[in-house]
Amino acid sequence: MIKRIQVMALAALLCLTGAMAYAQSAGSEWETLNQEVIKLYQAGKYDQAVVVAKKALEVAEKSVGPEHPNVAKSLTNLAYLYNAQGQYAQAEPLFRRALAIQEKALGPDHPDVAQSLNNLALLYTNQGQYAQAEPLYKRALATREKALGSDHPDVATSLNNLAGLYQAQGQYAQAEPLYKRALDIREKALGSYHLDVVAILNNLAEIYKAQGQYAQAEPLYKSAMGIQHNVLGLDHPDVVTNLNGLAEIYREQGQYAQAEPLLRRSLSILERFLGADHPDVATSLNNLAIIYKAQGQYAQAEPLLMRALAIQENVLGPDHPDVAQSLNNLAALYQAQGQYAQAEPLFKRALTIREKALGSDHPDVATNLNNLALLYEAQGQYAQAEPLFKRALTIREKVLGPDHPDVATSLNNLAGLYQAQGQYAQAEPLFRRALAIREKALGSNHPDVATSLNNLAGLYQAQGQYAEAEPLFRRALDIREKALGPNHPDVATSLNNLAGLYQTQGQYAQAEPLFRRALVIREKALGPNHPDVATGLNNLAGLYQAQGQYAQAESLHKRTLAIREKVLGPDHPDVATSLNNLAIIYKAQGQYAQAEPFFRRVLAIREKSLGPNHPDVATALRNLAQLYRATKRIAEAEQLEERAARIESNNK
Repeated sequence: MIKRIQVMALAALLCLTGAMAYAQSAGSEWETLNQEVIKLYQAGKYDQAVVVAKKALEVAEKSVGPEHPNVAKSLTNLAYLYNAQGQYAQAEPLFRRALAIQEKALGPDHPDVAQSLNNLALLYTNQGQYAQAEPLYKRALATREKALGSDHPDVATSLNNLAGLYQAQGQYAQAEPLYKRALDIREKALGSYHLDVVAILNNLAEIYKAQGQYAQAEPLYKSAMGIQHNVLGLDHPDVVTNLNGLAEIYREQGQYAQAEPLLRRSLSILERFLGADHPDVATSLNNLAIIYKAQGQYAQAEPLLMRALAIQENVLGPDHPDVAQSLNNLAALYQAQGQYAQAEPLFKRALTIREKALGSDHPDVATNLNNLALLYEAQGQYAQAEPLFKRALTIREKVLGPDHPDVATSLNNLAGLYQAQGQYAQAEPLFRRALAIREKALGSNHPDVATSLNNLAGLYQAQGQYAEAEPLFRRALDIREKALGPNHPDVATSLNNLAGLYQTQGQYAQAEPLFRRALVIREKALGPNHPDVATGLNNLAGLYQAQGQYAQAESLHKRTLAIREKVLGPDHPDVATSLNNLAIIYKAQGQYAQAEPFFRRVLAIREKSLGPNHPDVATALRNLAQLYRATKRIAEAEQLEERAARIESNNK
């Protein structure tokens, strides 16, 4: 069963609000201050911008009085700055006061009131308070339709905002027609090649991408980028949004060679136009690092993530939600390399930041709880993982509703924890509910549905229910081949799973071609030294080993070990797995002198990386004990067996 740490998606702005409010009194001190605020904001210099925005507010209040619409504009600018820094508690009263001023001065049905409603709704959306945001977006839409007519471009903006809210909640069927209506309005009112059309094309593409409909999403990103190229030129910063969206489509399909140059181009554009230390540059660095991590190029990913983190801490402050995201990404990189001690404090700091900035019930807090729980599970610390998974599930059900795809992810993770402990009866209904949610929310042919099918099939296989497992594995493979193409790494995963099922049943002739095809796919898509290629080699070696073909198995296990030591380091748990497999081959052939140092190294790695009480340590102890018994070292064997029994007892 595969679980993914949720790390930051490639940047794709929804353009939910208009630009910061501009002053109208030409030549005034107030206008000059506001223009300076906007320049500082665009440069990512938020702290400096706040100082100037406060001065502009003070000037406006003194010159026109506290209830003037210009004061509302200054309040809005200051609130935007706090919002950009994740200081939502400071932003909210400013947005509320701006709204109250405009309602009193202009009347409740004025278009400027609709903009203030949108601003406040966006603030709630950012905090995951969707129930509070929705009526504000709907009122803004109604106000604009009444005041401006149903085909006005500002009506399209409100439709776009409401659609974005539904999208955030996984309600794609509700979001899509709103985006389409918004697109139709803007194309008719502004022309098909207007820049405001670009934002809707991008958002509509995001909807399709989220549902795994890559063939529908890709041309929309390309159309949006074509408009930007014609109007703005090839290297305008606004092009970055669509470059990133297109890169993410390729990334999700395993087409890393197509994604990487797009992300490099994004980074180059932003560095040139915004400077090397702008927060948007940090986002691009994170995105590029994710591509390298996906390919197992950890050494290339780490400096990018560390630079992104340094930029965000310096510009946004150490407690900004974006800092938490970079901490999360860096922690995930360390976890992938088995460096659990380095990952844990980063995940914990990210969780603390998000709880402080967003509140304890925000969906992003649930994401961090999930990540920390996965880290504990990887180390066999099931008692620490379970309450975190449960709290994440509770938050998501409360905030997103019981049928959101993220709820399915939480159910899947909790089920996986139960399965790891052999609690199959507790795991099955959770896997089944996760599958039902994904089929309903994403459609029966979405790649995430394939993941749920795979997980449920793995549960049945673990219980020896092979007849129930096989059709699920086959359906998962069929979905992935159709949605992702026959050469996607996830297709290789499905092939491996099905082959493993056949191997378990002794159907070696059926398993081998599947293992071989999976290996070819991974070598082609990921390169010959990727950790997933090592997994494929390991699986094929296991098949040969099960048939007593030790010479063929040994050479594959040795190549697996070489890849893992090179990419993951000599102390990674996967390295221990490879050493263990080689030791078993030597022991099976009576080559005890060759096997013993491998078994000893396995035990040392697992104790160091997983802790002395991990179940895998108990397995290593028993393997070494069996070797001692085979060589008549009974006393030494009994000592190891006693320790293994204590570990197993503690983990029950």
